[in-house]
Amino acid sequence: MQTNLNHIFLEGIAEASVYRPRQQQGSRPRIPERNRVSHSEFLDNRLREAWSDVDRTNSDRAAVALPIRSGTYLEFKSGLGYDLITKSLEDQRKGIRLLNVREQPADTGDVTYATVYVPRGQESYFLNKVRQYSTNETITGKPKNAPLVNSIDDVRVAFLNALWTDSLDLQPGDNPKWCEAWLRFEITDTDGVFRQENVYNNFISTCQSLGIEVKQNSLVFPERLVLIFKATRDNLIELINRLDTLAEIRAVKETAEFWLQESNSEQSSWIDDLLGRTIFADTTISVCVLDSGVTYGHRLLSPVISQHDCLTVVEAWGVRDHLGHGTLMSGLATYGDLQSSFEGGSTIHVNHKLTSVKILPPSGENSFDLYGSITQQAISRIEIQRPTWNHIYCMAVTTMEQIGSGRPSSWSAAIDQSAFGENEESKRLIIISAGNISDRAQWRSYPDSNLLNSIQDPAQSWNALTVGAYTQKTRITSTSFDGWSPLAQAGELSPYSSTSNMWETTKWPIKPDVVFEGGNLLRDGEGNVDSCGDLGILSTSSRPLLQQFDIISATSAATAQASNMAARIQTLYPDAWPETVRGLIVHSAEWTDQLISQFAIDITRKTSVKKLLRICGYGVPSLDKALFSTSSSLTLIAQEYIQPYDRAQGGSRLITKDMHFFKLPWPNEVLRDLGETQVKVRITLSYFIEPGPGEVGWKDRYRYASHALRFDLNNPSESEEEFIKRVNVAARQEDETGFSDPGSERWVIGKTNRSMGSIHSDSYIDNAANIAACNFLAVYPVIGWWRERKNLDKWGSRTRYSLIVSLITPNQEIDIYTPVMHKVSIPVTIVNEVTV
Repeated sequence: MQTNLNHIFLEGIAEASVYRPRQQQGSRPRIPERNRVSHSEFLDNRLREAWSDVDRTNSDRAAVALPIRSGTYLEFKSGLGYDLITKSLEDQRKGIRLLNVREQPADTGDVTYATVYVPRGQESYFLNKVRQYSTNETITGKPKNAPLVNSIDDVRVAFLNALWTDSLDLQPGDNPKWCEAWLRFEITDTDGVFRQENVYNNFISTCQSLGIEVKQNSLVFPERLVLIFKATRDNLIELINRLDTLAEIRAVKETAEFWLQESNSEQSSWIDDLLGRTIFADTTISVCVLDSGVTYGHRLLSPVISQHDCLTVVEAWGVRDHLGHGTLMSGLATYGDLQSSFEGGSTIHVNHKLTSVKILPPSGENSFDLYGSITQQAISRIEIQRPTWNHIYCMAVTTMEQIGSGRPSSWSAAIDQSAFGENEESKRLIIISAGNISDRAQWRSYPDSNLLNSIQDPAQSWNALTVGAYTQKTRITSTSFDGWSPLAQAGELSPYSSTSNMWETTKWPIKPDVVFEGGNLLRDGEGNVDSCGDLGILSTSSRPLLQQFDIISATSAATAQASNMAARIQTLYPDAWPETVRGLIVHSAEWTDQLISQFAIDITRKTSVKKLLRICGYGVPSLDKALFSTSSSLTLIAQEYIQPYDRAQGGSRLITKDMHFFKLPWPNEVLRDLGETQVKVRITLSYFIEPGPGEVGWKDRYRYASHALRFDLNNPSESEEEFIKRVNVAARQEDETGFSDPGSERWVIGKTNRSMGSIHSDSYIDNAANIAACNFLAVYPVIGWWRERKNLDKWGSRTRYSLIVSLITPNQEIDIYTPVMHKVSIPVTIVNEVTV
């Protein structure tokens, strides 16, 4: 058995240089060929008809003294299977704003719809574009504005469906329903009409004048203000007729019920034994459980949580755990699986505290305030209560609504915003559950049911660590289930776990990020499926006067265990950033052989690997690998700041700014001596993005992520100079070409698959002699809204990232750790303490 050694944190080795990206050919937009004369006549007529409709509507409303908007909403449509050039549908200088972009799937392709706001006085803007297309030509002899005009299949005045960006089935009818209003505001509005506070007040007063109930709480994102209101279909139509600030309207989703399985009472002597061999640290590291409250008087929880640290979003709710779920989560977040703690018999160190904020009401549903607002309030309350503590947030509350496309919601965006923080030093690690399959009928079709059930809101969050479930639970001792067998085999996906398999786009993050133990189900020979205490995870009961322990399963249990692991990493490395802790959990994860075979994954094919990522993320994390290096397996960590974008010198154009270059302190002599021995390299890049939510399109200029980073590693045949020139155009001489990447296929996941979201991890195996030559690494930016939305003045922002690099050799007798320590001049730290 090898000695546990601390990971090596590298400081000051990143070299910043001016960065210019390689020209990416990419895919060209799909634009249909058009007859110039007939198409321009058609669109000219359609635009004139639209403005006639607007004039007629305004006249009718004025005749009965109804308020009239200052502008108009237009809806543009693409051809079937073709793209719409949405970036050309906005002109900020003229007040023309792209509000939302929606894709409607069809059998033979998608149709793209875009809703655009046109202020009064700019009615001729698109008419002029079409007429220039009809009569004018570019210097290359092509019709002027051809990409835009040819991409437009039709245009009309926008009605309710153009601003409703949720499923039409969720739209209210004659009975009022709670909805989200996504309102646009301007940062630099000169007359103040579209200033944030005026937009807020105008919406509130308009709703009140129409008798529409509206909540005072709001969420604020770049250029978007989100409020909750209760309206009928007619109310929505009237709001659209009155307001110039609507960007989109969405449905409010209801929270899911939690699954609980009661177990038999356990003996109090178990607790006596466990407490007798547990050492509790006096620490400021805390797992904060956002749930149904916690029974803080439970004997296993009282050493880590006091009544003082049990809070609630609404005082009238109290802090008592009315569901039992929060206390079950708390037990796992503190100890992990209690069964393992009871069976171990060794001394246990609990080196973190527990805090709780109740976010669920004791009866009924939440009062339909925004769930994002509730989550942010909960975070704010505990940080006011314990401002100097390091909080890791654990939340297993999701909606029943599946995220079929992976697009952000107000709730997931609020999670991203909270994780990103108010400044560089206020980042937060938020760990959330992927959401469960709880329909017994669907369990019968396992594992196909997992592939068809999508991750639930807000688990699509970019910055959160989203946790799915696998299982090792297959042993059945209950006599009530004679003749039954486990539904999943050991190492396979838990029957409860949702996936992002149905997400068709490459725009959204890999979700879940990882999977932890989530329990299993039973089946008999007749196709019946049931739950059983043997296949759940043991934790603390909220009713200790009746029973000390209870069973929890599914992604809730997995999420609580992930939070326990995060706390253990933070305890060992108190200076590790939240990005680093998240990164180490992902970095340590591996797919089980059973997961690979269960879904017939060919690990050599990138499309097959992509499917596996959408099912179980990066796999099952290893606590030992996340915590420790060994003499034969080395992990290096760099925590760095970078400025992705800047203003071009002498102009207003925004460009990419910095690239970071690392010369990794490889143990080159040892690696060269190993020759043909196979060595594994793994790299993980973790950072948080600032969200820019709203259905304004997820391509071209409009991005959800404020920025994005990528990494690259040199090939064995590349020198330092050749690698830098391949990655960075700014390092090349004028007209210097020929810098292709012949080794891009060496990666298991591949550059395209790993580029989704805000954490990127990949690995490859090669002989040690080749690995010795691959120690040049670059981190560089790609486009985000900080660069593309110049008016928001975020282009000069600095951000930070965590880079984690491991070398793993197969022979435990090999020492690659000590030579690296000598290179970086850090004393070797040996850690043998066992914690939970």
